[in-house]
Amino acid sequence: LLLGYKVDVEHELNGLVCDIYAWSNGSDLVVEVETGFVPPEHALDPLTYLRARIASKIARYSCLADRFALGLPPHYVALIPDAFLKAGSERSERELEALKELCDYYYHNPPVSMEELRGARLDWILIIDVDGLTATMVRPGAYKEAVDAFLRRTARIGGT
Repeated sequence: LLLGYKVDVEHELNGLVCDIYAWSNGSDLVVEVETGFVPPEHALDPLTYLRARIASKIARYSCLADRFALGLPPHYVALIPDAFLKAGSERSERELEALKELCDYYYHNPPVSMEELRGARLDWILIIDVDGLTATMVRPGAYKEAVDAFLRRTARIGGT
């Protein structure tokens, strides 16, 4: 709203329901919010499940608007696949196949297509602090650098 967008939540677009749809001056934006929730059936593979969930959201929703953002709460460290930090034309077939395999393991009705993965883009990360009533826009590359630095310091896991 502060950026001049009109906003609708749970907005239907091409048979999908996006979390936030915003538009202004002939341009639109889709924001998919990812909280990091892992259902009980994925308690033994939470990182892989969340990586696939994020990849599928980027692939399915980024083509629906001029701009696409992933909305994240400040308490969640999202593992965004490196391929989405590049333009679609710069992704190798190996990267695309790895993303397809990751998404297909969890999402197969319908499966995420290679075309969706090739054309997918992540324009921004929005850090949404509900308690503080703030949203901070971050470049995906800067977010990834901060996540990698955090993970190196905690020595939990390496890059994605």
